[in-house]
Amino acid sequence: MTSDNQKRVVIKIGSSSLTSSSGDISRRKIQRITDQVAELKDDGHEVVLVSSGAVAAGYRTLGFVNRPSSLPEKQAAAAIGQGRLIETYSELFTSHGYAASQILITRSDFSDETRYNNVRNTINVLLERGIVPIVNENDTVTTDRLRFGDNDTLSAKVAGLVDSDQLVILSDIDGLYNDDPRKNPDAELLKEVTEITPQIEDMAGEPGSAVGTGGMRSKIDAFKISMASGIPSFLGKAGVKNIIVEAVNETARGTYFGIEKIDINLDRKRQWIAFNSGPEGEILIDKEAKDVIVNDKGNLQPSQIYQINGYFKKGSVVRILDTENNKLGLGVVNYSSKDLEQFQLDRNDQNNEAAINSESFVCELDVAIPLGV
Repeated sequence: MTSDNQKRVVIKIGSSSLTSSSGDISRRKIQRITDQVAELKDDGHEVVLVSSGAVAAGYRTLGFVNRPSSLPEKQAAAAIGQGRLIETYSELFTSHGYAASQILITRSDFSDETRYNNVRNTINVLLERGIVPIVNENDTVTTDRLRFGDNDTLSAKVAGLVDSDQLVILSDIDGLYNDDPRKNPDAELLKEVTEITPQIEDMAGEPGSAVGTGGMRSKIDAFKISMASGIPSFLGKAGVKNIIVEAVNETARGTYFGIEKIDINLDRKRQWIAFNSGPEGEILIDKEAKDVIVNDKGNLQPSQIYQINGYFKKGSVVRILDTENNKLGLGVVNYSSKDLEQFQLDRNDQNNEAAINSESFVCELDVAIPLGV
């Protein structure tokens, strides 16, 4: 952004924040969101919306009383609902003098580095031109194997993709509590979190709405990604008046996830390796190699590789484990699995003792964030 007071913000809106009590898309709720986003844009901020709601917007048109459970039915509902949803957004943003755009993506768009960069470039052009990108997973074609899992995860990855200054996730609860506030009236709201500890993870509950798919645990996983990417984040209740504007101004009631205690601040390349690449194989390394790459950040020699699992090409992302199958990190290899296997066969030949460049390896990720999210 051009000013310290102006931000590039990614805002995630869940299905339950867009629907009425009957399960239909609520134009009134969407208008409340677009009004606030327009206010942010009037103040010079850039905004990307990650919006759920396609299935919720379409399943009643198919004749379902409740949200469908089978994948083909959900995809059919999304095919209907996505059009309704973006049409509503477009009309309401147009009333404020802004245009909206639709970006439908799948996990494979992020796992391929070229397509990943293409998505980034597209969103950057839209933002530079004053357009509001509205991102959602392409539910009409996505299979379970290729899903992000939920839009909490998607929003965190989009925030890293576009170098966002802040991630705002809105839900049906007004932040992270030390206990379930629906069961314990004495539960306390955590106003600030600077580190995701096992205790914080234990506080995460199960999904609280029949409309959405993401529970508190998915939000915690999303904040792990954003915090590791150096992006401050916020969790608050969607129905609160002016919640989006106040969250961006850091005056809203909710939980702010800071980055003060994060030891890892991943650049864009390492974000892609850590969260989006989809490892194609595994390399098991011995104790000596583990000490070298984890503690000393040194080079990994082919002779230090204990075992190779899977088939991968030069330049592929692989998962690195120790001999006890503990995950150490992810990295880009300079040799194919076939070449590495040959190195193992010829490890007594000094001419084959070439090093794998360790600069692309990210070996400390599992200390702060889950691998392969």
